[in-house]
Formats: sequence, structure tokens, C-alpha cells
Amino acid sequence: MTAADRASLQGSARTVLAQVQSGNEAGLQANTIPAVAADFSGIRNSVEYLRPLVARATITVDSLYLLDASEDPAGEARTDFYCGSPVVVIHFTNLPPAVYALAIVHATGIAQPQQVALILSKANGGRWMLAGFFSKPMIAAGHDGLWYWTSARQYAQTRMDWDAWFYYRMAANLLDPLDFLSSPNLEKLEHETDQVKPDSVPGTQPLRITTHSGVFTVTAIDTTTEFGGLDLDVHYSPDPAQIAELHNPPTARQQVSSIMAALLQLHPELAQAFHGIWVQADQGNASLFALELPMNQIVAGGLGPVSSSMAR
Repeated sequence: MTAADRASLQGSARTVLAQVQSGNEAGLQANTIPAVAADFSGIRNSVEYLRPLVARATITVDSLYLLDASEDPAGEARTDFYCGSPVVVIHFTNLPPAVYALAIVHATGIAQPQQVALILSKANGGRWMLAGFFSKPMIAAGHDGLWYWTSARQYAQTRMDWDAWFYYRMAANLLDPLDFLSSPNLEKLEHETDQVKPDSVPGTQPLRITTHSGVFTVTAIDTTTEFGGLDLDVHYSPDPAQIAELHNPPTARQQVSSIMAALLQLHPELAQAFHGIWVQADQGNASLFALELPMNQIVAGGLGPVSSSMAR
């Protein structure tokens, strides 16, 4: 792109972030293309979330990409842009013909640094208007994506696949500013992630954990920083007898704690990689009971034989 294009894009990206920092939603909406401004609720929600985080941040325009789709036919199902060296690929679906740009902006110097990806569209007169807004944290539980990637490799080398799998996923979430952007580094990260994925992590099929106190159907395991440190976030679907126990706080705590202990008994390496475990008992969209405990408060012994299997 020309120096003039670059300067114009940098200025437009900084203007958008200044409006986010000041909470100027009306000004931001006025500077958004009509098709997106007509349903502005998603961007408004993002701005309201980001404003207190980035109000005092230092704004840096980290990367700029000029995307010319002005001669593409209308109604194209997929449009791919190949930019720079090494090549960054940006994928769009149903993109109207126009000249676009992608600006990746970092907000740093604050407790929770953020990265913001802006899709800009060139309007008549050369003015750049907002066409898409995406934000992600740059740090989770005090560490950036490269730290998680390096740590994931170390866990993979020692065959701690559960630790490696979740750390690789943390790395990808922090390093990839957009779900529809790929690069050689991100593809390498994805390949390494696929190599260590444990068969027993619940996904399309739930995981059944069997202990002396019953069989628990674990529907999802992910990570969370809700409590400051990096925790495992475990969801399970209790059966009717287990639901009855959840109505009594002491037996509810015992039930949920037994799931934590069983996971540690099956995968002791989890205690090394995570601050704690947060377990949530779900019934439909409702949470019946939830408990978070640090690893040093989870008693993994005394359960008797513990086993796990994927539901069929």
C-alpha cells in the first residue's frame, strides 16, 4: 500500500479506538457502514465491555492489510486474501464488492492488554468506515500466547497431553486475532495442537467418569480465568438422583468435589498446570450448583477405583 494509504488507515484505526476509549458509541456508529450500523448491538456490547479496560491504554497499530475486492462479483460465497511474506491468509464469506482493510490494534500499558481487529471499508471520497469489530485479550492469568505455546510444547514432550492440549488452545486464542485469519505460525500451532489432543476430552460425545459413588456425565471441559488463575472449567449433566443431592448444600459440595478428585486421580498432571478446578452442574441452560477449589484443596485419594470412558 502507499504511504498515504497507510497513514490514512492508521489514523482511522486510532480514531475508532479513541471512540472506544471515550465511550463515544454514537460517533462510532456514525462512522460505521450502513449495513453494520443498522444492527449495532454487537459492537455496542463490545465497546461497553472494552471501555473500562482500555480507557488509559497506549494504542499501537500493529498490522495493516489492504484488501481490494472492488472488482469481485457480487454474491461471491468466499473471498480469500493472501497478504505479505510469510503469507497471511484472510477468509471472508459473502463479502460485498469494495475496498477493505484489516487493522490489528494493540491496547497496552494496562492491567489487561487487549488486541482489537478492525475491518474497515473505503467509502466515497476515500473515507475509511468501520465494517467489523473483534476484540480478544492478549494475556490470560498473567501470561501471553507465546508463553502458553512454549509451555504446551514442554508438557507434550513429557506426555502430559491433557496439560499440553489446553495450553495449546490457550496459545491459539491469545495469538490469533481473528477466527478467519491464518498464517504459517498459526497453522503450525494448530498442527501441534492436533497431535496431542487426548481421546478422552469431551466434545461431540460426553465423558463418563465412574467412581464408587456413581457415574458422572461430563459434557464439556475448558479453561477459565474467572477466579484470577487458570482453572479447568468442567460441566456435567447430573442424573435425577444426583440432582436430588444437589438440593442439599453439603451433599452437593461432596458430589462436585468427587468429580474434581476423580479428574485428578485419572490425570494427576492437571495439578501441575492449573490453579484449580471449577465444576458446574447443569440442567439445560440452568446451573444447579457450582464450586471452584484450588488444587491444594482437592483431595484426590479415598475414591476407590476410578475409570473414564467416552459415551456412545
